[in-house]
Amino acid sequence: MVWLARVVGFMDAFSARGCEISDGLPAAGAEAPQGPDAGSPTHAPETPLTERQPGEGSAHGPERLQATTLQASNLEVSYSMSNGLVGRLARLNLALAFTSYQSGYLYMLGSTPQHGAQLHQSAAPKPMGLSVDGDGGLVLACGSSIIRYRDVLTQNERIDHVFDACYMPRTQHITGDLDAHDVEVDADGRVIFVNTRFNCLARVSEQHSFEAIWRPTFISALVDEDRCHLNGLAMENGRPAYVTAVSRSDTIDGWRDRRADGGIVVDVRSGEIVCSGLSMPHSPRLHRDELWVLNAGAGELGVVRRRGKTSRFEPRVFCPGFVRGLAFHGNLAFVGLSKPRYHRFEGLSLADRLRQVDSEPWCGVQVIDLDKGSCVDWLRIDGHVAELYDLALIEGRRCPMAVSPTSPDASNLITFNAAGALPPSALRFQSESHSS
Repeated sequence: MVWLARVVGFMDAFSARGCEISDGLPAAGAEAPQGPDAGSPTHAPETPLTERQPGEGSAHGPERLQATTLQASNLEVSYSMSNGLVGRLARLNLALAFTSYQSGYLYMLGSTPQHGAQLHQSAAPKPMGLSVDGDGGLVLACGSSIIRYRDVLTQNERIDHVFDACYMPRTQHITGDLDAHDVEVDADGRVIFVNTRFNCLARVSEQHSFEAIWRPTFISALVDEDRCHLNGLAMENGRPAYVTAVSRSDTIDGWRDRRADGGIVVDVRSGEIVCSGLSMPHSPRLHRDELWVLNAGAGELGVVRRRGKTSRFEPRVFCPGFVRGLAFHGNLAFVGLSKPRYHRFEGLSLADRLRQVDSEPWCGVQVIDLDKGSCVDWLRIDGHVAELYDLALIEGRRCPMAVSPTSPDASNLITFNAAGALPPSALRFQSESHSS
């Protein structure tokens, strides 16, 4: 049993008294607690979805979804999704987490015990790269820091009889503004991130802003200049394997002139460029013995085909947006989509492709069946949030939430493992030993 010693809630709207997390479902005949004294750190009104006519834009109709947030937002945003998305997540025992540096939120989409949808939003400064660390936690690159979250709930515990995971920010490494993009955890439990500002892979350091561990051979010096816009990182067996960059430029901001076809994939172990001619590639991932890449400027999900010393990018699926953020589960690919900033991304083939299929760009997430090569479920975001960066799948959790590192809850939500507390006799023994 985890004990919450003190809780101060959303906009100070709920009780500050001590409260205990429930152990799963409420008692027979009992209703889930509601209102300001419910003992949950997240209470917010429902966020309506954009209404669509059945069949409009997709064979899957929309579904209303409830959103909770740890900080009020002035952004006007609407959400819609396919009818099957939340049911699919529940059957797979998954939740979907994704980031938007534009809105400043870490989002978590899951299914409630009543089989409804729940979208939780947690504020973070410029959230970017996101990964699951394999030890019950999350790692987030945001603003000038790298944050490691830990789930403070044990199995069968719930907050407000809804949330089956509560990710608290436990470790924050202040790195300075490095424009960190993808972030991962290696086989030794160490955080590795893409330091875009310095064109390198880096680790967090106890003394400095970062410890550089690798840079492309075409980058001549470790220097404070975003030259190639290094962004994506793929791990293999817990070690860095491949990275993506917008170009192989070795001058400050040189990548901006190579966005249309200068993109590359680099083998970290050999330093070899294994694929070129891409348009702003992102999110390399290894899955089913294939190297997957999002060719963002063309809206393509595909693989790098290597035959001997030659290689090429093979598109598998077109997605109507600037694609960033990729995660896999079995035969499903979860792909993040953003609306391109046309004043900065002009000249990309994505615009021509959208005109060919008579479509507008999306912001949201599409679930792609890799066997069929088609979208089977989706989440769409409209309004003032138009850009996502990364996403991750949280396995074994159906309805997670996260506590914002900038909210009062980060200071006031206190948990400890009561089962591991020392008995009073042990405490007296320690005290006596100390005094002698």
